[in-house]
Amino acid sequence: QVQLVESGGGSVQPGGSLRLSCAASGIIFRLYTLGWYRQAPGKQRESVAVITNHGRTNYADSVKGRFTITRDNDENTVYLQMNSLQFEDTAVYYCNAELVLSNRYEFWGQGTQVTVSS
Repeated sequence: QVQLVESGGGSVQPGGSLRLSCAASGIIFRLYTLGWYRQAPGKQRESVAVITNHGRTNYADSVKGRFTITRDNDENTVYLQMNSLQFEDTAVYYCNAELVLSNRYEFWGQGTQVTVSS
């Protein structure tokens, strides 16, 4: 059974920092591309940051220079360090794991709330 379990969300003031974690089980973690997505109320889910199995990263323009995605293949965990948080970063953040071979395998976590407010 595949599980992606996020943690680390919470409430923070503008300019603050949070670190999200996503612990995976039931997959060969090192093979997967991992990503963080977010969905704000009334908006579509959007990609925030992605890290490939080779360690290449890609970020949404809105978070470049503020967010950092990393992975620990020994701990089967992907992280999202979020600095200089802004009101607009308020959303539910979801962890994603994807592997494309002859078939496409994709899994999602349950989400963790991040609220930026003063």
